[in-house]
This record gives sequence, C-alpha cells and structure tokens, in this order.
Amino acid sequence: MDTLRSAVADARRIVVKVGSSSLTTPDGAIDESRIDTLVDVLAARRRAGSEVVFVSSGAIAAGLGPLGLSRRPRDLATQQAAASVGQGLLVARYSASFHRHGLGVGQVLLTADDMMRRAHHGNAQRTLRALLRLGMVPIVNENDTVATDEIRFGDNDRLAALVAHLVQADALVLLSDVDALYTGDPRLPESRRISDVRSPADLAGVQTGSAGTKVGTGGMVTKVEAARIATGAGVHTVLTSASAAEQALAGEPVGTYFHPNGQRPPTRMLWLAHATTGHGKIVIDDGAVQAVVHRRKSLLPAGVVGVKGDFAAGDPVDLCDTEGRIVARGLVHYDAAEIPDLMGRSTRWLARELGPEYEREIIHRDDLVILDPPRSATTRTATEPEKTGEGR
Repeated sequence: MDTLRSAVADARRIVVKVGSSSLTTPDGAIDESRIDTLVDVLAARRRAGSEVVFVSSGAIAAGLGPLGLSRRPRDLATQQAAASVGQGLLVARYSASFHRHGLGVGQVLLTADDMMRRAHHGNAQRTLRALLRLGMVPIVNENDTVATDEIRFGDNDRLAALVAHLVQADALVLLSDVDALYTGDPRLPESRRISDVRSPADLAGVQTGSAGTKVGTGGMVTKVEAARIATGAGVHTVLTSASAAEQALAGEPVGTYFHPNGQRPPTRMLWLAHATTGHGKIVIDDGAVQAVVHRRKSLLPAGVVGVKGDFAAGDPVDLCDTEGRIVARGLVHYDAAEIPDLMGRSTRWLARELGPEYEREIIHRDDLVILDPPRSATTRTATEPEKTGEGR
C-alpha cells in the first residue's frame, strides 16, 4: 500500500464512478463480464466493512442494442429513448451481479436540476443515507430520460463528486478507459503520467481533451473538474482505469491521486458553488468586489451598478465586476425588477425612504461563495465566507 493513499484504502465510505466506455464492448454493447468483474471488486470492499456508493454511466449504451443502433445517437430525443430502454436493463444487470454476493441495490436517478434545487438536494441526501444505513449499494446515474445538457456534457463525473460530498464520503475513485491523468494525449510518447496532484500548480500546462469514444460523453476535462470539486470538499480522489479498480481501492500507487486541499465545507456552500448556475447577473463596483471577495462581506445595494437577467428572490445569481468577470455567486434577496431602484443607495437611506424591510443586504455573506478567477474553462474553487463580523 502507498502510505500517501492509505486514506483511500481505509475509507469508511467511498464513491466509485465508472464511465460508459469502461462497461461496453468495442461495438458499444454492454459487456456483462466487465460488469461482473467490477462488481466483484466493489462487493469485496463491502465485505471489508466499507459503505460503497456506485455512480454508473451506461444507460444510453445499454439501450443501443435493443433499439438496433450501432452508435450513440446525436439527437436528444433518441438519446433519451435509448436511456429509457437501457436504464432498466442496466440496473437489472447490476442487481443480478450484486446478488451473487448477497447484496441488494437501490437505484437513484438524478439530474443537475435535482442538485440545483435545495429541497431536491436534501431529498437525495436523505435517500442515499437511508440506503447505506439499510445495507444496500446505491447505484446512482443521471436521469438521462429527461435530462438535457447533462447528457451531452456531464458523463457523471461532476455528479459523482457532488454525491461524494452529499454522503460525506471519505474517498472518490473515478474509473475511466485511461489509466491516469497525463500531460497530454496518452497515446503520444511525449505525454507524461501525473501520479500526484497536490495543488492547481501541478496541472499547469496539462492538456485535457474531450470525449474520445463513441459511447461516452466525458473527457479528461470533466474528471479533473470532478477531482477539484471532491478534493475541495476534503475527499481523497483517485483517477485510474476500470481494470485497476481493485488496486486503486487498496491504496496502491495506480492512476493519479488528487490530494484533499481543504476542510470539508458546509453542504450549502458546495451546493451553491458547484450544483447551481446563476439565474442572472448583478454587476458590482470595485469597492464591492473588495468587500465581497477579499473581506467576505455581504453585498449591499450601494455597491451594485447593474443587473442582468430575470430572477426572483431566493434564486442563485452571479456577481460580476465591471469588466464582466464572475467573482462570486449567491442567493439574492430581491427580484431582478426591484434592484434598479436600490442601486447605489445605502441601506439606511432605503429604510428611511421605503420602509424598514429594505434595510437588508442584496445578498448576505452567509449565502455567498467566492469563485476564484478561472484558470481554465472548468476550473472553479468555492471558498466559504468568514463567520465573524457584522457583514455590513
């Protein structure tokens, strides 16, 4: 065992994610022997005393054969039809495979919308925890039958990272058809394997491509982003091939190990940073950027210089500087239509002229996460606002 990865081997609760390309034959059909091999590894981990949450792609791939399709369809409606046919077949196959080890499974289908809505988010958390408490193996997948953007871009990597935080997992193992993260295309001789990632600096110059198979959707870029989300939540993360799953779970030095880079933030903060999208934008001046980003203060009406989009009180919105850079996200206290009349005003003036109910923040510091300037299209880190001070 690699001493650096002992936390993975000793993890009490672990999330394992596998992609479509690791479950299918060269012609795109579900490979039952691959499923059985992987289930054998997961069942052994369960027998060793760990709780396992299994995030599996493959619903669309499982539906290709019954529909007579030779490759993953491009149009959304046919993708959803394939998922509808394949999801039941996939979970039935998993159920039969886990049954060989005396283990039951529970299916949990989620969409990004479920993770964005706080009530749905809480329901998913309670369901997953109940399944684990009852001794089941939760099998999580995106609900591809009704999902839209998730089908084309997510490939369950981001979902797996959010689930790892949702269930307070100790470790996340991302299984792919590539054995590790490389500095470039692993098929090229000049590409170097990266064994450890301790900070974003270790990823400088790394070329992450898009999907390379005909049944999957996610490339290395989504896996790196998933690792960022997970390690930012204090979760030890390993990226490797499905064929090395047993070694990865045992803490052996396979694949790429992403070191946790902070304490586990509150679920509310991670949810706001990674499971929501801004319903609109609020433009703030330089003074407000300093107050919100660097001093972790609430956003007051005096610092607002513009508003874009149509949102309601309670929606997540992005905060932008005057050059359009997104610097934070928060839950707004006002409808978009109300904000223009408040811009540039002090809360004391608003309370005197409009009533005491207007002596409040646009966004309270407890409802704000700071989004670091992106180093790439998928790089984003959430930080929790400080707990001290009045925030005004």
